[in-house]
Amino acid sequence: VQLQASGGGLVQAGGSLRLSCAVSGRTFTFSTNNMGWFRQAPGKEREFVVAMSWIGGSTYYTDSVKGRFTISRDNARNTVYLQMNSLKPEDTAVYYCAAGGKLYNSRSYYPDYWGQGTLVTVSS
Repeated sequence: VQLQASGGGLVQAGGSLRLSCAVSGRTFTFSTNNMGWFRQAPGKEREFVVAMSWIGGSTYYTDSVKGRFTISRDNARNTVYLQMNSLKPEDTAVYYCAAGGKLYNSRSYYPDYWGQGTLVTVSS
């Protein structure tokens, strides 16, 4: 299973970016798997950002991005998106796409697969 993330870049505070993550793999059925995003800021541990359940499309966001970030998925394209608005300097991080695994809530998502990460830099 391969996850290819893209869309990162440099943006000013208050701006927007949309990340994409395309998933491929014969053994992976995108439509029946949970999907999510994590991030790792410089000098910090990787943290959960958002996840979407394949059952009913329930979403779970970490508090710091609620109201600003939106996850969505296109099952026909095997792609998950992360729309990030009102970006802040503290959102600067490498963003990792995650797939599969168990999703219980915003504090309990354990993916099976990880993408390579895409860097988001928000300048003040």
